[in-house]
Amino acid sequence: MAPSTTDEVLASAVDIKLLLTGEKQAALSKEEQLALIRVNLAEFLNPEIIEKAIDEGRHPRIYWGTATTGRPHCGYFVPALKIAQLLAAGCNVVILLADIHGFLDNLKSPYEIVEYRAQYYRFCVTAILEAVGVPTEKLEFVLGSSYQKSPEYIMDVYKLCSVVSEHDAKKAGAEVVKQSDNAPLSGLLYPILQVLDEEHLKVDGQFGGVDQRKLFAAAKEWLPKLGYKERAHLMNPMVPGLQGSKMSSSDPDSKIDLLDPPEVVAKKIKKAEAIPKVAEGNGLLAFTEFVLLPVAEFQGRHFTVDRERDGLEPLVYKDAAQMRADYEADVLSPQLLKPAISKALNELMAPIQAAFQTSKEWQEVTLKAYPVEDKKKKVKKVKDKGTRYPAGAAPPKDGEGAAPAAQ
Repeated sequence: MAPSTTDEVLASAVDIKLLLTGEKQAALSKEEQLALIRVNLAEFLNPEIIEKAIDEGRHPRIYWGTATTGRPHCGYFVPALKIAQLLAAGCNVVILLADIHGFLDNLKSPYEIVEYRAQYYRFCVTAILEAVGVPTEKLEFVLGSSYQKSPEYIMDVYKLCSVVSEHDAKKAGAEVVKQSDNAPLSGLLYPILQVLDEEHLKVDGQFGGVDQRKLFAAAKEWLPKLGYKERAHLMNPMVPGLQGSKMSSSDPDSKIDLLDPPEVVAKKIKKAEAIPKVAEGNGLLAFTEFVLLPVAEFQGRHFTVDRERDGLEPLVYKDAAQMRADYEADVLSPQLLKPAISKALNELMAPIQAAFQTSKEWQEVTLKAYPVEDKKKKVKKVKDKGTRYPAGAAPPKDGEGAAPAAQ
């Protein structure tokens, strides 16, 4: 179930910033709450579960999990903005720092450093949310290993393993777990744990990207096998990377790191794939639509594209439809769009980088979470011209063992 135009109209009429900061205390109607929950989602499975929670007078409890593997990138702004909408809709949001998942996913996070990566992720996720204006005191952070090693949880893992086939477990994790020949068994446990998290976190629903749809569908089928209830599943679109594929922590060419300096951001944006007049699959347009435009609206302004070099007035956008139309008509060209994105993104990441620079703890955790291997200095070797003697053997003394004179 995708959001309707009505949802977009209702959601746009709600001042999210005032609701989040507490400056606006007026209660939202059920329709306004659901509009905020649904807007910008690619798909919404079992929305009646969330509706029931609202009807019961409860705050729907929704969790978003992130495996603590590679360094978070600017694609994380997409779920951050959705989290802002969920909080504004009156939901209780749990952020799961899935440290054990990071270890299980083909050892993307070695066990020895997984603790530090979880700390690094907490710093990053907190800074991202604060950068878009989300009060983090309204969030509940949970470390996966804080409950995933309990006897009750482990027993549920055994139970679910006994009723789920290898084929189904592999299928459920196909889009989110690294696939390889002769993969370790841990990859099959990954979806098992994620499904059980819904029950052990006591949530009404789980939020994630559309790349997790197979896993969410598995959760609907597997949880009732243990006598647990189904949950709702909310999916946001996946923003294409800079080169057209999915933005990924493991692919440096597809993403922009949160701590990349302005000149690196500008260089990556400049090199990004952007075919003129083709909006479909355009990573730069998608990032503007799902991050920069909502952030601008959230901050009470619009996304602006400067055209001073052409002697023209700037292009000002408040919705993605007009921007896409201008791009397809070549009014908005890649040459105009790229500098505007670089400028807006650097402004958005500036407070994150400032927070990093002023936090010694964050800096120390970074070195432990992502250690840089020391490159051994190359020592210039003296060329060995060789001898007639085996290595380590001393040459003969004068007159002893000398080679016979040539005849």
